[in-house]
Amino acid sequence: MIEKHIILEDIDPVVFYGVNNSHLQMIKSLFPKLRIVARGNVIKVMGDEEEMVKIEEDIESMRRHVLKYNSLSEEDILDISKGHKTKADAVKGVLVYSTAGRPIKSRSENQQKLIEAYEKSDMIFAVGPAGTGKTYLSIALAVKALKEKTAKKIILSRPAVEAGEKLGFLPGDMKDKIDPYLQPLYDALEDMIPAVKLQDMMEKHIIQIAPLAFMRGRTLSDAVVILDEAQNTTPAQIRMFLTRMGWNTKMIITGDMTQIDLPHEQKSGLKESLKILSGIEGISVILMNKKDIVRHKLVTRIVNAYEAYDKRMEEKQKGAHAATATAEEEKEK
Repeated sequence: MIEKHIILEDIDPVVFYGVNNSHLQMIKSLFPKLRIVARGNVIKVMGDEEEMVKIEEDIESMRRHVLKYNSLSEEDILDISKGHKTKADAVKGVLVYSTAGRPIKSRSENQQKLIEAYEKSDMIFAVGPAGTGKTYLSIALAVKALKEKTAKKIILSRPAVEAGEKLGFLPGDMKDKIDPYLQPLYDALEDMIPAVKLQDMMEKHIIQIAPLAFMRGRTLSDAVVILDEAQNTTPAQIRMFLTRMGWNTKMIITGDMTQIDLPHEQKSGLKESLKILSGIEGISVILMNKKDIVRHKLVTRIVNAYEAYDKRMEEKQKGAHAATATAEEEKEK
């Protein structure tokens, strides 16, 4: 009789063992010749050597399933023990699964282009209106890379454009003042990584969330780095950010040109960088539009209404300028 210890690395043991240890009991029933005892994230197995090899392989497959999908069912356990694909593995195109078990994948043509661009390019610009999934899909790609160990960390950043005027009036320390600007990033992560695991990753700096100003002086290697709301960067800020790129790193820069919150006299760094970097090998630009909006149907109608309004205002301004020019010409005569 031999004894082995199997460690459930990088997953929540509670998900693996099931409610009231139902999954563990099922595994025991599938291997009646073995004695199986679980303590925390360690499973101690004693018994026949041939059976031991089989259970090690199956438990590792189950562990990877939990790591990828944040879930495990009795049906999954049976499929794995029989050497079959689980239902989740049979579904194509899924990046990761949410903590609720919902598959996260592309839902439009341009979202799929973003995923394909990530595979072939080290730097991707994803630009488009609100609700097109730019940030959410980018974070899903980063979480996938972390789970597959193609990246060692995720670094998420946003410019806190209101900082110079309002930040000092918010209560709390610097973290408390900054967190409201970064909350959308926390929201997406919490949808994909169990809360306890996410907290642990953030404490270990495997996942880092920081304002853009905190990027200065760093070299970002072995990471997926996402700059969100990049339309609110200045040319100097985005130049600083882009040059932080280190070895084995992917950068995704997202932004919405219709929601620039900078002072009117200040240029958008995103707009300028798209002009400067156009056509450079290794950089992909994905332009999303209202067809890619995956939020409530009203979001599409709101975007359409604002586009029509902006167009009317632009035509009105052109008309006003033309009238002024005509009036000045008349005066000169």
